[in-house]
Amino acid sequence: MLIYPGFFFVIVLSFVLEWIDRKFYADIQKRVGPNSAGPIGILQPFADFVKLMSKEDLTPKLADRLFFDVVPLALPALMLTALLLIPFNALSGLISFSGDVVFAIVTLTFFCIMVFLAGFSSRNSFSLMGAERAMLQLLGFEIPLMISIVGVCVFTSSVRIADIVNWQSMHSWVILGPQILGFIIFLVAAQAELERVPFDIPEAEQEIVAGWMTEYSGRKLALLRLAKDLELVFIAALAAVLYLGGPLGPVVPGLAYLLYPVYLVAKILVVLLILVTIRGAFARIRIDQMLTFAWSYLIPLSMVQIFITLLWRLL
Repeated sequence: MLIYPGFFFVIVLSFVLEWIDRKFYADIQKRVGPNSAGPIGILQPFADFVKLMSKEDLTPKLADRLFFDVVPLALPALMLTALLLIPFNALSGLISFSGDVVFAIVTLTFFCIMVFLAGFSSRNSFSLMGAERAMLQLLGFEIPLMISIVGVCVFTSSVRIADIVNWQSMHSWVILGPQILGFIIFLVAAQAELERVPFDIPEAEQEIVAGWMTEYSGRKLALLRLAKDLELVFIAALAAVLYLGGPLGPVVPGLAYLLYPVYLVAKILVVLLILVTIRGAFARIRIDQMLTFAWSYLIPLSMVQIFITLLWRLL
């Protein structure tokens, strides 16, 4: 739980994914990206984390100190707990129980609620606006995100991650069935959950400085950035597990324990590169456009996906 495949492993993986994210995004924009800290800049996310941890930690005089201080600790703890559900080196995570898929969805909802509390407790106009945008955005992406995952649960007749992985080991990857539409919806909704372009509305730096994180600095800001990196790992891993077979792949007898994490990390990288491509291909939209897009397109398409899944099961 502490070293592998637990907290230390996923924290290191989160730094690596952040570096790949920044490097590939820079390539899309014809920039160099991180290139100083470590070989080809791979240590840059860790260097940024250490730098922020060493900086002065300021708290606004009018801030609600309880929530302002607790949220930066609670967000990484929440994500680290959720990542224990992901089967990195086996066909089930360190924590596995019936209904853990529901727990995964609830974890993402709680993450957004704590984002709102972080902005609201800052008592800053920009932070409050970012917090309000985060909650409005939640109303748009949460429903299609949940419905797309429900489609996987209906298709595999299980609400347990380990059972979904086992189902794919006996049949095929879920994405190879009628869930391809659900996979697309999941990725779009995940982009909004992660507050990435074109859905980085709660943190729009050209409009509201840093949104709900405006007043955070030092150790608190470092922990918030770590929490967002861990959330990226969790969502990419969840997509890989639910749709791409998770740790499944060709296995040499006796080496499954070593190959499972290789396959899962490779699939996580595929999901990450898709998310980065979306980020590089679009510009930020307004919050009203985001809600209109979600309610006019994402939610109806997710309902169509559920109907197709039920029809597939019936036939």
